[in-house]
Amino acid sequence: MVQMWSGWKRFPDVESGDNVEAPMGPGVYEVRHSQTGELIAFGPAGNVAQALSSLKVNGGVSPFARLFRKKPLMSRVADLEYRTCAASSRAEAKTAAHRLKGLRQTAWVNRMHG
Repeated sequence: MVQMWSGWKRFPDVESGDNVEAPMGPGVYEVRHSQTGELIAFGPAGNVAQALSSLKVNGGVSPFARLFRKKPLMSRVADLEYRTCAASSRAEAKTAAHRLKGLRQTAWVNRMHG
């Protein structure tokens, strides 16, 4: 069963020894720019803490590096924040992410036409 979203937390700066505070198991994560609210990364993971820790925000080699290089606003880790939502299994996390993505798209359409 999918839990509630955590509160927003500043994205950790690895260089200063900060750590990700996230579930060590399955769930969904979301990373956004704290000033603009722009979505940077979103998705299900078998280990949310590991997925967030592996994101490279300064043009690294992770699968999401392309997203970050395209967005000049994301040059500073201090500008990012994240939240997580635990799930009981990876399959449940995938289902929840799909549902949440649909809700986000519906809200965006309503906002643009409302």
